[in-house]
Amino acid sequence: MFCRVLLSYPHMPVSVASLLSGQESSMHLRNYLAVGCLALFGLSAQAETVSGLYQVREPVNGQGAEARTEATGKALETLVLRLTGDPKAAQSPALAGLRKDPQQIISQFGFEAGPPETVLVDFDPGSTERTLRQAGLALWGNNRPAILTWWLNDSTEGSSLVGDGQNSAAPLRRAAQHRGLPLRLPLADLNEQLVANAKNLEGADPAPLRDASERYGADALLAVHASEADGNWQGTWRLWLGEQREQGKVEAADQASLADAVMLAVSSRLAPRFVTRPGASSDMQVQVQGMNLQRYAELGRVLEPYGARIKLVEGDTMTYKVTGNSDQLRAQLGLAKLQELPAEAPAPAPAADPANPGATQAAAPKPFNGLRFRW
Repeated sequence: MFCRVLLSYPHMPVSVASLLSGQESSMHLRNYLAVGCLALFGLSAQAETVSGLYQVREPVNGQGAEARTEATGKALETLVLRLTGDPKAAQSPALAGLRKDPQQIISQFGFEAGPPETVLVDFDPGSTERTLRQAGLALWGNNRPAILTWWLNDSTEGSSLVGDGQNSAAPLRRAAQHRGLPLRLPLADLNEQLVANAKNLEGADPAPLRDASERYGADALLAVHASEADGNWQGTWRLWLGEQREQGKVEAADQASLADAVMLAVSSRLAPRFVTRPGASSDMQVQVQGMNLQRYAELGRVLEPYGARIKLVEGDTMTYKVTGNSDQLRAQLGLAKLQELPAEAPAPAPAADPANPGATQAAAPKPFNGLRFRW
């Protein structure tokens, strides 16, 4: 909520009252904040903060302590893959000590009855990120694009579109959680069933699906056509995120394994766009136009991983100092539906005064040197 975000910026160079109107009284300010906090409940953000990102479930294959230790090691591999998108990251030589003793970053450990028995591992976010960054690994934060998934199953029992609330949605939700992706599913009503046919799901033109997807307000569109043949499952998938397009094919022994394979492939394609590579970050300024109370709170959440500090407030324009990578910042701010503005043009030099040709002219102000966006 806004009240909490406000307290996270102790270095604000101007009063919040001046941000709101310039001359708000303390009573008006309190009223404004109260209304603003309530308004945030209706704030529609596209990207989602993934919950449970540091909690991993893995089945125990076998009996005894050795099988449980193996499952815990697998949980560590799953977590590292979630956070990096790199299937080779978990085997990095720099993580040899962590693979030998995962307990150093585990905050809670438990089991869930089977079959099969499952280990439930909660990893500590702070120590995990610190350890991975010290190992030189690039990380993907928990603010990730919401993915609307159109999933059509073709089996011996017929063809069916997976809808929100259906039993067939459970494997997809488990797979998305396992791979750290925020999943949304359509209602799969009659009109959507007519649109989400095999032709449109496997087609290169996403227009029919995009029209049907508008009411769900997601960032990315995933189309999957899954079919059963000879006891196995195979799936063709296509992913659209802005102008970025990805596609692929996967095979698996059953529907749950196919869902996991698709989500893993999608994660590996998305992660490189958002990861923060150690040594690739630098201090920079970000200027955002069209600010108001609600947007201030939302932007604070988006910029939090970059150590954002407000440097200047001018009307509805706020300038932040951040530490990060410019490409990743563009990607994250794009998820928040901000539009990038072109670089600020230099101001023209002041004209000389004919009546006083020898007078020293004031230097033209330097253009803003940073990334510029507007809501």
